Amino acid sequence: QKQKVWWKCLIGGASKWKHGMVLLKQAGDVIIEAAIIDRTTEAFTIELRWDDPDASFAEVLQKAGAIPLPPYLHRDVEEDDKERYQTIYAREQGSVAAPTAGLHFTKRLFEKLQTRKIGHGFVTLHVGAGTFKPVKAEKMEHHDMHAEWMDVSLDLIEELSANMDGIVAVGTTSLRTIESLYWMGVKIERANGRIQKDALFVRQWDPYEIEPGIPGKDALRSLADWMKAQQMERLVTKTQIIIAPGYQLKLAKGLVTNFHQPQSTLLLLVAAITGNDWRKIYDYSMNNDFRFLSYGDGCLLWNK
Repeated sequence: QKQKVWWKCLIGGASKWKHGMVLLKQAGDVIIEAAIIDRTTEAFTIELRWDDPDASFAEVLQKAGAIPLPPYLHRDVEEDDKERYQTIYAREQGSVAAPTAGLHFTKRLFEKLQTRKIGHGFVTLHVGAGTFKPVKAEKMEHHDMHAEWMDVSLDLIEELSANMDGIVAVGTTSLRTIESLYWMGVKIERANGRIQKDALFVRQWDPYEIEPGIPGKDALRSLADWMKAQQMERLVTKTQIIIAPGYQLKLAKGLVTNFHQPQSTLLLLVAAITGNDWRKIYDYSMNNDFRFLSYGDGCLLWNK
């Protein structure tokens, strides 16, 4: 978009920004104006305008923004962060943050995996605010999970279907993505293939309310066949799935992830995979000074 946009934003120190006040920022040769249009308990709707009619909003962001480093690093962005806080296989722009489990993977590591006949496939993840939103409700069922975009190729879905015995997700968002593929396949199967794309959207509690009924391989095959019938090479959609204790993984056998903080949906996900052992794992990591969060240590968790 050019000249102006409306975006939902998270704002720190918002009490200082009074309604009707327009903020200005000089970003290179562009002047940006920002005004509050609406506010809710969770976000603000902000109108952003800029004085270069030829510049897209993406170009303005590149001039005005900074790499969204986690605040707990307590330092300013450095030039090296453009590479360090990004996976080596990243291609598309648009995510709120890097999928941090992928930061552990280097070209050399991929080569080592290949020598052991361990292949890899890629999905496009647009990590959203839901990944970071803390669980503030006393009970999990009162937590509202934000939906996140996913982009998965038909080729990968067929590859997963052919290799059901050894699927390991790299990162919690990748896990949520491939588990969502299963439930989309279930929906297609239940509708005998007569279903619109919008109806594939996996809502937060769908996995706990819909009877699975079919093996993972069949669900992926149904999804692949439906995509072929729709002449789709890529599935671009949203998922709101929450993986928490009580959920049984349908496709993945394991997860590569970092250590997560308390009161997060990510820790709920870890507890779903490991059962009560999550406490032993986290006690051990705390007692041995493991590093948590984005630049922290990684671990491999097998589905219990």
